[in-house]
Amino acid sequence: MNFAEKVRKLRKENKMSQVELAQAIGVTSRTIQFYESGKSYPRYRETYQKLAETLSCDVNELLIVDSEPSAVEKETAFISEAAEQYGSRGKRQAERLIEEVSGCFAGGELSEEDKDEMMKAIQDAYWIAKKNNQKYAPKKFQ
Repeated sequence: MNFAEKVRKLRKENKMSQVELAQAIGVTSRTIQFYESGKSYPRYRETYQKLAETLSCDVNELLIVDSEPSAVEKETAFISEAAEQYGSRGKRQAERLIEEVSGCFAGGELSEEDKDEMMKAIQDAYWIAKKNNQKYAPKKFQ
């Protein structure tokens, strides 16, 4: 079970609406919708802690994924990592890369495993290019 599924399941077990959970942890209900759909994750450790306390579970229960992460989770992690390392510009580039590459898979003959491997190879190439280009970038962009 992934993070999104766990949040949804625990919220329902605690008989809470998305609005109630959002108010309890200090975020918007839209943020909870994104958490439950797997489109985003909490940025701060404190948010995970508040979620765990509100949902009466251990923080590790939320963090540990019981199975292989979904493609959306992998993409979100890739975009988050790009944003952490290279700021908003890196985030935009990563989002654009995923959007453009995803079009290559539409209606194709590749298996899901092959698609995952191809996306991983493209992401690896992205990180190598970013690292190599960093030495040529002006200091204000590093």
